[in-house]
Amino acid sequence: MKSNRLRLLLPVLLMYAVSGCQKQQTQVVTSELAPQIKNEFLHAWQGYKTHAWGHDELKPLSKGHRDWHSVPLLMTPVDAFDTMLLMGLKTEAEEARELILNQLSFDHDITVKNFEITIRMLGGLLSAYQLDGDERFLRLAIDLGQRLLPVFNSPTGMPYTFVNLKTGAVSGAVTNPAEIGTLLLEFGTLSKLTENPAYYTAAKKALVELYNRRSPLGLVGTTINVDTGQWGDPSSHISGMIDSYYEYLFKAWKLFDDAECKTMWETSIAAVNQYVADEVDSGFWYGRVDMNTGARTGRYFGSLDAFFPGLLIYAGDRPRAEKLQASCHKMWTLHGIEPEMLDYSSMKVTAANYELRPEIIESAFYLYTFTKDPKYLEMGRTFFESLRQYCRTDAGYAALNSVISKEKKDSMESFFLAETMKYLYLLYTPETVDLQKVVFNTEAHPLQRTW
Repeated sequence: MKSNRLRLLLPVLLMYAVSGCQKQQTQVVTSELAPQIKNEFLHAWQGYKTHAWGHDELKPLSKGHRDWHSVPLLMTPVDAFDTMLLMGLKTEAEEARELILNQLSFDHDITVKNFEITIRMLGGLLSAYQLDGDERFLRLAIDLGQRLLPVFNSPTGMPYTFVNLKTGAVSGAVTNPAEIGTLLLEFGTLSKLTENPAYYTAAKKALVELYNRRSPLGLVGTTINVDTGQWGDPSSHISGMIDSYYEYLFKAWKLFDDAECKTMWETSIAAVNQYVADEVDSGFWYGRVDMNTGARTGRYFGSLDAFFPGLLIYAGDRPRAEKLQASCHKMWTLHGIEPEMLDYSSMKVTAANYELRPEIIESAFYLYTFTKDPKYLEMGRTFFESLRQYCRTDAGYAALNSVISKEKKDSMESFFLAETMKYLYLLYTPETVDLQKVVFNTEAHPLQRTW
């Protein structure tokens, strides 16, 4: 009888042993990596402070700086500020705070790209205000929001690409779904915090106008003219120029309880899963199709596409999320670090550069947060060790001209501190944020449902 009882108990005991072992493994990985990631963030920030203080970006090889326009907009400090707060880096946050509040001005005769300034600067200032509480952050956000609003003055209500911050002059009628549809989180949050509906109304109208021009299959193309509403390039995919359009349909529903965004998301993801998803010998991917016919036009997937597993798991689709993340991991390990673009039918690199992008790490964060499967912590370790091995310099971190040769390029964009290092850190400290109350914009700025 005892032997029978033991036989019956053995699977239960093994289950508890495995569970306990996994928990211990998780604690070890977390306690090891979170401090190391924070130290590497500090290394990159110190490089910016030493060689690029008061400018937009660090050039980590030449130890210089790069500004996007004729005057700097402090892009790296604005982008990095909330990462510092989440990491508990009070001294560094105070330094960045004083620089921003004392020097940042948008009253300049410069033409900026609305999309980039919205996700980096407006998003960064809004999250800074919500996390720090200083009203001057909100005043800067309001000033910037007002200067960006003229982009929506097109015949369709979809935004032009560029706007002059002083004159309000707009340009760039040919744009794409990402630049049209990745504005509502920021403009909507500005409306909620100021009780001025103008920002939400403009960004929401742009999103709806774009959605209303989807094909009969429910897909969008790569380029569209905001004056005429006519599509240019009909290629449909989840990569750059479309990617965050899908992200914001879902996240706008999460942040604002906007039922129309929920409906648009559900319709859109059904079409993407039906036509764009692609299972081949090398794995499960999302490729390229014609928006009107659904015909396959290419089997390409890259570093920007790697945000999609995170969006899928966020939306509750664990099977597709896990299969796609496995493919992303395969793309990363092919050459020790992911390329900008891959032909997944042959597993040949078609664009060999790596820009320090965060998307695959972002997906690992969401997958671990929602599944608690320690394999995503191990993936994160792989990503972190690759970054440290191939991209670290004595002045910061550098993008790569080629993931094959590992030749570095003189670039460290602000999103490395805003997104890549933040998502790495949050992967090992997921309790830092509550995804029931916080929604990250596409630049990883946390926006809180305080209204």
